[in-house]
Amino acid sequence: MNTRPSTTQQRIDQMVAKLKAHDCRITPQRLAILRILAAGEDHPSVEMVHERVKHEFPTTSIATVYKTVHLLKQINEVVEIAFPDWSNRYDGGKPFPHPHVICIRCRKITDPKLGFLKNMTAQVAAETGFDIVEYRLDFFGICADCKEKEGPTKEELT
Repeated sequence: MNTRPSTTQQRIDQMVAKLKAHDCRITPQRLAILRILAAGEDHPSVEMVHERVKHEFPTTSIATVYKTVHLLKQINEVVEIAFPDWSNRYDGGKPFPHPHVICIRCRKITDPKLGFLKNMTAQVAAETGFDIVEYRLDFFGICADCKEKEGPTKEELT
């Protein structure tokens, strides 16, 4: 479950297989959406996915993208990163709980490699008696690009 395919194509193949197992049609537009989400590098919003799909399929509606993303979320093939004040973002490259580092200025999202979380999850389960089935761990900060572009924050000057 927590293994990432070695290539984007392998990830797409996994997503297609799961959709077919749920008797879902694999249209060219849906395949384009899967390609964007499977890359999993920039955690796009539905709107971002729609803009990219329109380059290849100009008549694709945003409703098609929403429906596909919703379906993928239902079958656990994307992770939704929900925000109260921003558009939700989606990670199809790693469809399992993992941490994210999010820039509060440009909203870039990256996936840090934090191997110790596996032990931390087991420790939380042992301490609380819960069976941990999912978790969300987000770190918010200012990315290196924004720090370079915009200079230091007030807190950094004091």
